Amino acid sequence: MLLRKFPYCFILGVLLLTVFGNYSMVGQNLQNTLKIEQVTGDFYVYTTYKNLNGYPFPSNSVYIVTEAGIVLFDTPWDTTQCGPLLDSIYNKHHKKVIMCIVTHFHDDRTAGLHYFKNKGIKTLSSKQTYLLGKSRNEKTAEYYFIGDTVLKIGQYTFNTYYAGKGHSDDNIVIWCGKSNFLYGGCLVKSTENEGLGNIADANIKEWKKTIRTLIKKYPNVLYIIPGHFDWHDNSSLQHTLKLLDKHK
Repeated sequence: MLLRKFPYCFILGVLLLTVFGNYSMVGQNLQNTLKIEQVTGDFYVYTTYKNLNGYPFPSNSVYIVTEAGIVLFDTPWDTTQCGPLLDSIYNKHHKKVIMCIVTHFHDDRTAGLHYFKNKGIKTLSSKQTYLLGKSRNEKTAEYYFIGDTVLKIGQYTFNTYYAGKGHSDDNIVIWCGKSNFLYGGCLVKSTENEGLGNIADANIKEWKKTIRTLIKKYPNVLYIIPGHFDWHDNSSLQHTLKLLDKHK
């Protein structure tokens, strides 16, 4: 069920949108700011970079080209890349971004929410993400939904799914069955990762259960996008489980 913090009109607008880890950075440099790659059909990964200790740390997010406009899954980590992202998308597809859905409360997913809101882009999260973000003084979405939610936008249907705690207490994934596409965000580790990365808010024991739930729910996923580093190998769920099993 989709809710908002203010009047209810946008909910109908959304529902009617049918009309409507460890890693070596050797060789990289701070000139990396925005990279866009097509995954399949209308699905694209955009990678932005945050300067951490003098090195560009990559963060993967997704956008989808729909008949109603562009939908983003998560924001750039570095807000200086929000404008170039919107410009690049419009120049490439001649469509505007209409919505951004964030998958947990950390700033590598949420930093650009206020920027997008000020541009007239609808921003959404789960209620759990909204409450955690507010309690941690992170950016929060303008609208939130309660429980697993189905959004019909243009020709695509997106399912938000909360499988349990993991990288954070609120991490969700987003599924598009039409394209056999799963956006895992930071709940899922890249096969390039040799460790779990930031586990400050992680629940390792529950994370294992959550990943097993996802493997069972999406046994034949063709495309799966982790929150950081390489995304081309679709065995990242199994790899994440191996990293969790090795963690001490």
